[in-house]
Amino acid sequence: MAEAYERTADRPGDRARAVRSNLRHQWEKDRARAPREERAETGATERDTGLETDDLVFHASYRETKADKDLAAAFGVDEGTALLERSYRTRYAAETAPLTLVTSYLVRDVVAANPDLLDDANEPWPGGTQNQLHTLGIEIDRFEEHVTARPPTPAEAAELELPPRTPVLVLRKLAYDTADRVVELSDIKLPGDRMELVFTTRLGRW
Repeated sequence: MAEAYERTADRPGDRARAVRSNLRHQWEKDRARAPREERAETGATERDTGLETDDLVFHASYRETKADKDLAAAFGVDEGTALLERSYRTRYAAETAPLTLVTSYLVRDVVAANPDLLDDANEPWPGGTQNQLHTLGIEIDRFEEHVTARPPTPAEAAELELPPRTPVLVLRKLAYDTADRVVELSDIKLPGDRMELVFTTRLGRW
């Protein structure tokens, strides 16, 4: 997705735009077992935007939380199960609003097998979540993504710096491993005025 991110200088006030394609998942999986040096060269955001790593400002924070009814059902665990909640914000260095608002959840007892995965000081992690899970012997089999649109909350509108009456796209991403377990769940809020979602579906030949 090179060159997906653009500024239109002839129209002052336009915000930079990004394209998010579902092809990113295979690209991430292909890199999950690559040497660290290769994984550290770039990431999924750079792929989506066409920007360089030095163009981006990244922040991550972790906290432990408990699964509510919704998250417990998604993970197939009991309500109150300990989860690792991870919040990610990445922005273009020339702007003040993040590209997206990402909250990711992992089952804490699963990831605790590698204590490095519990520490947000290890972010940005080369190779992202698929490599993190690979360190636990977990291979992702498929992703399931649900996209809806709605008015933003006041907090979302302020953080994403949305113009009035601009919707947010809400993407819930479920990552299933080869044993058919949900091993990661992400809730991603995308600004409706500057984010394009592209889904490519390859069909078998007759």
